[in-house]
Amino acid sequence: MNFIHAIILGIVQGLTEFIPVSSTAHLFITTYLLGLPSDNLAFSFNVIIQLGTVLAMLAFFWRDIWHIVQAFLLGIKDKKPFEDFYSRLGWLIIVASIPALIAGFLLQDFVKQMSADSLLWAGIRLLFTAILLFVVEYFDRKNRTLESATWLDALTVGLFQILAIFPGASRSGSTMTGAMFRGFDRPSAARFAFLMSAPILLAAGIYESIQVIALPNTTEFMPILMTGFVTSAIVGWMSIKWLLNYLRNNSLYLFSTYCLIVGIIVLVIR
Repeated sequence: MNFIHAIILGIVQGLTEFIPVSSTAHLFITTYLLGLPSDNLAFSFNVIIQLGTVLAMLAFFWRDIWHIVQAFLLGIKDKKPFEDFYSRLGWLIIVASIPALIAGFLLQDFVKQMSADSLLWAGIRLLFTAILLFVVEYFDRKNRTLESATWLDALTVGLFQILAIFPGASRSGSTMTGAMFRGFDRPSAARFAFLMSAPILLAAGIYESIQVIALPNTTEFMPILMTGFVTSAIVGWMSIKWLLNYLRNNSLYLFSTYCLIVGIIVLVIR
């Protein structure tokens, strides 16, 4: 792997982490097309660029996150944990995180086995994402905002987030689908989905980063790892901004069609 590979993969991760087309699947595909081996460096690199997009999300939503943390702690202090909107949102994020945390722990060995044939699962998950996005867009009511979020909404998004632990799945697609299934309009569904997934992404990033540090020769490839990290963070921030603007006036059919076409191509050429 060289710096050009790092930039290309960083761009791919940044573009596809938040747009509902599966970043994992696209990293599988791009790595295959570039002819890169699946070794320790590839694992380390994928972890680091995913951490870059986590940083992009935290930076983009820092005001929301700051308000949530402040209100959450103040609500506990004043013994009124659910009175303020942001305090209530903090509790909803906790509820939404629990299902994926439990499922990720219980299914980690099974998920590793599925990753053995990454291209196959990338194609299958892309087709599944295409169907999911089409169905939720077709039946979506598009009339609720984030301020109306309830415990059932958070639990629903949390259960849909379980889908994202499998190889080739789209985390943003899964969580946005869960929110839209509950009747949220597209921008609110995206914002809800990103905030709900923040703890899971951060926890996974920290856990996997510890594994990366423990690998031999990691420091030797640090310039390449940092190149991918910075690239994915910058592109990821721009992708969030673009997606939220796009969803104000456009449907998910574009992403559904894209996932369908790419999924079929992957299954044909694998």
